Amino acid sequence: MASKHVQSDGVVEQCSECGREQPHEVSIDILTESNDEQNAEFSREPYRVAECRTCGHTTKTRMNNA
Repeated sequence: MASKHVQSDGVVEQCSECGREQPHEVSIDILTESNDEQNAEFSREPYRVAECRTCGHTTKTRMNNA
């Protein structure tokens, strides 16, 4: 009987593209929200970035909604 090995070093969460739980690469990135170069340094916010290891779909969620 063949067994299927699933990588366990990633975060498993629901993928909206695949329609089921899949392993994801998750990171926190600081993204600039302003296109204005003068104020760009003041418009950086932390985002949770999750990329599905199966299909490559990426979601970005703003962490600071103040």
